Amino acid sequence: MAPRTDAWSSALRLLSRREYSEAMLRERLQRKGFDSDQIEHALERCRSYNYVNDERFARIRARQLLASGRAVGPALMADLRHQRIGDSIARKAINDLEEEFSQAEILKDLCQRRFPDFDFQTADDRSRRRVFNYLRRRGFASAVLFQYFSEER
Repeated sequence: MAPRTDAWSSALRLLSRREYSEAMLRERLQRKGFDSDQIEHALERCRSYNYVNDERFARIRARQLLASGRAVGPALMADLRHQRIGDSIARKAINDLEEEFSQAEILKDLCQRRFPDFDFQTADDRSRRRVFNYLRRRGFASAVLFQYFSEER
């Protein structure tokens, strides 16, 4: 057990800094040495006050990643799984945001920000691979990338 504090206080302190999924908050409290009864009681209180809400967390996280171009598609799903969000909640958050964010627009904005002087047609093979792989790691499908670069003449 952690000295001079309880799980509820620690949970509030953690949540005052940023959003957490319920599973991530549970892990943080376990690392602090609280027993499972204290953790469950703290999480129940957090849920009752709506301080912890996996659906909200998934929407916020997905929106941030999509808006910045850091993850789309499979990479976005993988990030939400890494944050301990269940597949059904993650899929719902992603589906809700698909109408708001277009992969083509995200790709265009990201390329203009990250590679402003890059021209796929005149670039050497090494540069093409570097840019292409960078974008693939962020979850863009190869077909979307080929279509984008063929239209960018």
